[in-house]
Amino acid sequence: MLIRLIDAVNEAVGRLVSVLAVIFAAIIIYDVVLRYVFEEPTRWAFDVTKQLFGFYFVMLGGYALRHRAHVQVDILTEKLSPGVLRIVEAAGYVIFFFPFTWVFLTRSWEFAMRSWNQGETTYGAIQMPVYPLKMAMCVAAGLLLIQGISEVLKIILDRKEVQA
Repeated sequence: MLIRLIDAVNEAVGRLVSVLAVIFAAIIIYDVVLRYVFEEPTRWAFDVTKQLFGFYFVMLGGYALRHRAHVQVDILTEKLSPGVLRIVEAAGYVIFFFPFTWVFLTRSWEFAMRSWNQGETTYGAIQMPVYPLKMAMCVAAGLLLIQGISEVLKIILDRKEVQA
């Protein structure tokens, strides 16, 4: 039940966020057409697409982990038996993944709160608030952390990927 819930949350977030790729591609095309066809570049498109891409990039971490799309160096593990491989994978999560995501979560929270309290904005042609992107980093870290929990539960229970 918990595995399905976590997987479903990251699946929904991944599918929702993937729509942003179309949006920022449309903004880039719009800006290029205005710049080169009408010689009237926008003042806002670069900053908006940069922030949308940052949001897109960080928010898909949990989705990528759910679909095992992260880079793995399996040159050492490819020859291990399934039982030993499960132990190595679980140890990898405990030793490396969970400490990293915990630091990512706590530091990004501090980072976002500092930005919020300062009313931080971009330095571009338009001054967009930065704190929503920094808060997205914190949410992304949380999504990555809970997806890691799901993956470890799958290892412990010897289950394959659960479809959402």
